[in-house]
Amino acid sequence: MERSIGFRASDVIQTILAVLVLGTVSLRVVECKKCSVPDALHYSAINCRKHSALLTDFGAVGDGKTLNTKAFKAAIDSLGKYSSHGGAQLIVPPGKWLTGSFNLTSSHFTLFLQKDAVILASQDEAEFPLVSVLPSYGTGRDGNGDGRFSSLIFGTNLTDVVITGNNGTIDGQGKIWWDKFHQGQLNFTRPYMIEIQYSDKIQISNLTLINSPSWFVHPTYSSNVLIQGMTILAPVDSPNTDGIDPDSCTNTRIEDCFVVSGDDCIAVKSGWDQYGIKFGMPTKHLIIRRFTCISPDSAAIALGSEMSGGIQDVRVEDITAINTQSGVRIKTAIGRGAYVKDIYARRMTFTTMKYVFYISGAYNKHPDTNFDPKALPEIKGINYRDVVATNVTAAARLEGIPNDHFTGICISNVTISLSKTPKELQWNCTNIAGVTSNVTPKSCHLLPEKGKVDCAFPEDRLPIEDVHLKTCSTTETA
Repeated sequence: MERSIGFRASDVIQTILAVLVLGTVSLRVVECKKCSVPDALHYSAINCRKHSALLTDFGAVGDGKTLNTKAFKAAIDSLGKYSSHGGAQLIVPPGKWLTGSFNLTSSHFTLFLQKDAVILASQDEAEFPLVSVLPSYGTGRDGNGDGRFSSLIFGTNLTDVVITGNNGTIDGQGKIWWDKFHQGQLNFTRPYMIEIQYSDKIQISNLTLINSPSWFVHPTYSSNVLIQGMTILAPVDSPNTDGIDPDSCTNTRIEDCFVVSGDDCIAVKSGWDQYGIKFGMPTKHLIIRRFTCISPDSAAIALGSEMSGGIQDVRVEDITAINTQSGVRIKTAIGRGAYVKDIYARRMTFTTMKYVFYISGAYNKHPDTNFDPKALPEIKGINYRDVVATNVTAAARLEGIPNDHFTGICISNVTISLSKTPKELQWNCTNIAGVTSNVTPKSCHLLPEKGKVDCAFPEDRLPIEDVHLKTCSTTETA
């Protein structure tokens, strides 16, 4: 990588205060009254592009008021002709670029946001056309209607697409959507910020995303996905503002990201109940590393609860969570079916947390009443090791399902320091089986101490770990 994460410690502290105190994130950006061609920048990407154009070449105005949906569409359509001739990149210069939903329609394409460039989401529902619900979900995730609003940035059936920048910003202006959701005024599921479907070789990196209407980054039914250097910020009480949600994806790498969220910072998914079982596409071969989360009411990393296509071979390491409800949480229910297995997590540091370990089979929200009560999830091969947690309310809440015990749980080398008001029952364990080693405070009888045991973590490398980035420039000619 040519550059590190796109934030400084002082910036993070100021932004956290904005999120926690002011309720929404607000960034000051100079309006673009007369944009010029930016100086050359070098950036890292899976592939470079031969052709380049500025958004202003297509009539866009960066004043934060002029609607630029047509300009984005015209630019993307025009650059599409280079897809098989070296590819193309669209440069978004400094300014506030108001737009509705737009589609990335061509492969071998890069969307690059300059520093001080802000893509500003329209607050007009009409700027977000309705699209079909995801086949692995069967309904809108907000539980209303058979449709959903298109994501702000949407793409499907693509190869080699990059969304990156010099720490430019995408602002979803989500508050109006959150208010409508709370007031029951929406007939369809809220838009996500970025959603890429049925695609291969996707990179999303080095951007700041704020105030999404719902989920922020949602790669779906895709493979070879790289997400890195992202700063993702939403108020901690905003509804369903998951940071990164890999959904029925294979070979995904998430690294060097910072998320403040009103929901799970990362939520690994693969479909919902009978629809996910029928679609049958798991999330597998996922690595998450060097990741920091703040989410007082949710998890740093959640597996599920929509896991009906299966989740397998997830590798988590070097995780920091601050004022977050739980660490790596597994969520499922009767009716989900499928499996969560071969999960590995190590080197995690938690400060101020309700539950260090949390596994639950009681997430009983369903898309409809037609789920199969005999579809029981298989949860096994769950490995946690090398964890230090301070100011903790309870060590663990581990709840399997009667007649469907969660097995093969291994927890080793864990030191937990309790808060001033801890729960009396530190390890709440039901319908589970496994072992522990060198764990403080002592675990429950269903996880007996087995002497010196190091819980497993794979020594092989996933293919996505060996994807090396190229150094690209914003000055290639159109």
